[in-house]
Amino acid sequence: MASASSSSARHLFDDSKKRLCARVGVNVNNLGSVARQVVRGSKTNEIMHQTLKNFTQVDVVSDYSHQNLQKMNLILQHVNYQYEVMHDSVNHLDYLKEQVTAMER
Repeated sequence: MASASSSSARHLFDDSKKRLCARVGVNVNNLGSVARQVVRGSKTNEIMHQTLKNFTQVDVVSDYSHQNLQKMNLILQHVNYQYEVMHDSVNHLDYLKEQVTAMER
């Protein structure tokens, strides 16, 4: 059970990282096309302002996403720890049941 929960959480974690990287890559590619337009001299100030604004937004989103991924990883570790504790408790209960049965004989 832990491996299914753990693997699904890790899959979610990896999938989020891949989507974030893909999004950052798309924005970097867009930055290149904007730079080409700047070289052509078409509305240079407006484009530079918009480029800077977009780049800042991507940076902030990237930081928040990284923080959220770290929090998800921490939650995963806590859930795995709780699972292990519960699993050990169940094993201990089985042992206690066997002892009670043996004492009743």
